[in-house]
Amino acid sequence: MHFVVMGCGRVGSTLALELERNGHSVAVVDKSELSFRRLGAGFGGRTVTGVGFDRDVLTEAGVGEAYAFAAVSSGDNSNILAARVAREVFGVEHVAARIYDSARAEVYERLGIPTVATVKWTADQMVRRLLPRGVVPDYTDASGAVHLAQVSVPDTWVGHRLSALETATGTRVAFLTRLGTAQLPRPGTVHQEGDLLHLLVPDELAGRVEKVLDAGPEPD
Repeated sequence: MHFVVMGCGRVGSTLALELERNGHSVAVVDKSELSFRRLGAGFGGRTVTGVGFDRDVLTEAGVGEAYAFAAVSSGDNSNILAARVAREVFGVEHVAARIYDSARAEVYERLGIPTVATVKWTADQMVRRLLPRGVVPDYTDASGAVHLAQVSVPDTWVGHRLSALETATGTRVAFLTRLGTAQLPRPGTVHQEGDLLHLLVPDELAGRVEKVLDAGPEPD
């Protein structure tokens, strides 16, 4: 898959190298050509010098064929603008933006752009928001029997109770992230569009959870 990363600071360079290590093609955009030195001589991806929300620059980076776009420059406004251009102009389905001002994150989440606040940021978090769905453990207990995993759930589950999802998958919802805020599920809580679920997954079920989720809820 092809990924476009806007910003080649410590965040962007780490993200680009991680994606390349996972076997993906990567294009990195930055307004300073010197920033690409952070990628090292072994980086095999594309580097494009220019403003990350400029359409010609994004076209040169291959955003039209990109599976995902990450805006991780040093400016909130630039990141959000670039993410919106990638999604609304070029139709990139998977976008994520780094945000310094976490108080504004809810506004951006309402625009349908997942955000990662600086205080919580790791390259691993950004990778999870960009790569396809799957059970990627955030934590595994010492025995290896149970994983805590962030899972992006298909839209077919929107409007269905989380208890139904638990029954179908054999997991437990530890908590959910909605509009950038974590919250504990209550009896009767239903899945809403944009929710990120954090599931407790028994190791023996990890390989089938995604298949069950993709199959959708059982008819009422």
